[in-house]
Amino acid sequence: MLKHSRHNSQDSRYSSARHGFEAGDQMPSSTHAHGEAPLRTRGKGFAHAIENVTRTNSFALVVFIILVVGLVGVGIHAALFPKEAGDKAGNSSTYNWDYLKKDNGRFYYSIEGKAESRTGVDVSEHQGYINWDAVAKDGISFAFVRVGNRGLTTGKLSQDEYFEYNAKAADQAGLKVGAYFFSQATTEEEAREEADFVIERLKGRNITYPVAYDHERLADTPGRADDLSPEQMTKNAAAFCARIQEAGYTPMIHGSMKDLLRYNLPDLAHYNIWLAQYNVNAPTFNQYFSIWQYSNTGSVSGIDGNVDMNIQFLAEEK
Repeated sequence: MLKHSRHNSQDSRYSSARHGFEAGDQMPSSTHAHGEAPLRTRGKGFAHAIENVTRTNSFALVVFIILVVGLVGVGIHAALFPKEAGDKAGNSSTYNWDYLKKDNGRFYYSIEGKAESRTGVDVSEHQGYINWDAVAKDGISFAFVRVGNRGLTTGKLSQDEYFEYNAKAADQAGLKVGAYFFSQATTEEEAREEADFVIERLKGRNITYPVAYDHERLADTPGRADDLSPEQMTKNAAAFCARIQEAGYTPMIHGSMKDLLRYNLPDLAHYNIWLAQYNVNAPTFNQYFSIWQYSNTGSVSGIDGNVDMNIQFLAEEK
């Protein structure tokens, strides 16, 4: 167990107090979702193509526009998150940790002088109000915001008190936004219920990073899902991720090495991993992962107190 583990009841946001599991209150659903900016195209070539298609067949025009918008959307997401599920997921990691450097408590990955990483945070209601403009100015490129959780003992689904604000304000500040849900699903049906809960609250929001499934034991509080078999853990994760993917988002599985080894990982090889490992100079997990959560005691302008720090790797080695 790591000294400053996510499970530490004083320092980790995964303590029952930080999650508010025992309150069992359902937070109100979002009513202030904001949509993405309309897609704009430039150049005479595109306009000329549409004109020609229009003359031929109005139905073809509709199909043509749908295809173009879809391809542009895929391109944008690939640029923002190039190591998405299905690319490297399930393979062994080939990172060269000689390229990993630490400066003022933050890790960076640079190959031949070129930056190949981004710095990010993940937050929940535990952080309280966050000044996201200040966060962005402090070199933070992305943020995972907690959508909610399932109660440790009651099993009740609850929305994070600050989810709506964090998702909107982080996006408006220019950060790339992902989401996560703290699961206590004991069955595939409950895992799909959690995914639907998340999807409903992400509608209309500019989510350009993955949606993560976070299922783990807590050190300080027993949970309803602590004793699941690896087979059931794996089925639950697969059910959640499949539902998220069907909705058009990129699913991801989050956890420490101890958490991840509760799964039959070969059966989840097509999903990407967000690794949590603290107090090491480099990760020791040998499977490919694209994001490393390396601290839960980070300091970032605009956030009071400790915050989880993450690095996203954009390349491996040359």
